[in-house]
Amino acid sequence: MLSLALMVLVGLTGGLGAGKTTIAGLFHDCGATVIDADQLARDVVTPGKPAWKEIKKQFGANVLFPDKTLNRQALAQVVFHNPQKLKILQRIIHPRVARAQASLTKSIKLANPKAVIIYDAALLIEAKAHLRMDHIIVVKAERATQISRVCKRDGLTKPEALRRIKQQMSLREKLRYADTVLDGTWPRSRLRSVVKSLYRIYQNEVRQHDI
Repeated sequence: MLSLALMVLVGLTGGLGAGKTTIAGLFHDCGATVIDADQLARDVVTPGKPAWKEIKKQFGANVLFPDKTLNRQALAQVVFHNPQKLKILQRIIHPRVARAQASLTKSIKLANPKAVIIYDAALLIEAKAHLRMDHIIVVKAERATQISRVCKRDGLTKPEALRRIKQQMSLREKLRYADTVLDGTWPRSRLRSVVKSLYRIYQNEVRQHDI
């Protein structure tokens, strides 16, 4: 675990549709600062940026909208059917997201040295970002629940949702890195209670760092 003076940095991950975004929101409600890896990924591929240029070079203009912004759905259709192209995309995106997360974390720390930061990242472990965290939370859910949620949220068919879920690291593998496991199918009231308890624990760690 990486100890960052005073503040506590918590990696929050889980499979597609497991419920980690809901849990990130509950941490935010408690007072934690949430960094959304997906938003960082969107930021680094805005038109004209190096990642955008590399994606255009590697995958062609067919993955862009007419206004030159990235068509994430079109790109997903390409990479989720081709593991090699998925690896190419990850090599383009992951290092830049890591730098953006480090920069944002530094800014948060300067503004509030005692912050509890939740880094919400589906590919936390795959991108090796877990090595920079003080704690790792893995959110789990039954496969059927994941498929149902992803189909409803993203408008995918069941086979498409299952394919994307299977292309992520398995839950069994992710659990090896967890120091806390939450079930994303628990009632919201139970999740809220557990998250509040965890937040208090992280706050206490910040106070102990300050002694």
